[in-house]
Amino acid sequence: MNIGTVLLLAVAILVYLGFAQRALDRLHLSDRAALLFLLAIIIGGFLPDIPLGGNLSINLGGGIVPLILVGYLWSKAERKEINRSFLAVLITTAIVYAVLKIMPLEPTYNFFLDPLYLLALIAGLVGYLSGRSRRGAFIAGTMSVILNDGIAQIENIMDGVNPSGVIGGAGVFDAIIIAGFIALGLAEVFGETAEQLMLKLSRRNRHEQREENNQGRPENNE
Repeated sequence: MNIGTVLLLAVAILVYLGFAQRALDRLHLSDRAALLFLLAIIIGGFLPDIPLGGNLSINLGGGIVPLILVGYLWSKAERKEINRSFLAVLITTAIVYAVLKIMPLEPTYNFFLDPLYLLALIAGLVGYLSGRSRRGAFIAGTMSVILNDGIAQIENIMDGVNPSGVIGGAGVFDAIIIAGFIALGLAEVFGETAEQLMLKLSRRNRHEQREENNQGRPENNE
């Protein structure tokens, strides 16, 4: 069982027990919908790949279901957030593509971490920084890996490196899952911290404003 599947099972258990309710609410996902998507990704990873033509195919769990999930999340978002997250996808995809050109996914580049997992970390971090919201971060982190995998598979087929390619298959499945959850986790942790800080500042400003109003109010002389 690969790391991506183990992570999905762990998240599914957390969702079932209700520990992920806050994050799901921010994503506008119900517990049932989240569990259905998680199970679909897990099961889809073991099903036959779907041919796209030109010796290219896509994995159901590592490609189709995540794309459907992204579309579902976009359908629940406002136009402003959709535009912002779409821009985040482009930025994250471009940065990950540049990293792949500098550091290909080969064992020789395994300095301290498998290059594929390092790629997932980079995608998750950049996805968070560019996506801003929890939903935008998750979408950017996930989509950047899927798009780059698709680009790499097409390039390999055109260059004759591989006679065929699968988007979202093999180890890339793990990278897609890890990138999405890293971006979401960072957005949840730092987003929650920022929200608490803003709430405290807002309360302090209201308190100071009330004190100023009370000081400026004339006293009643009887």
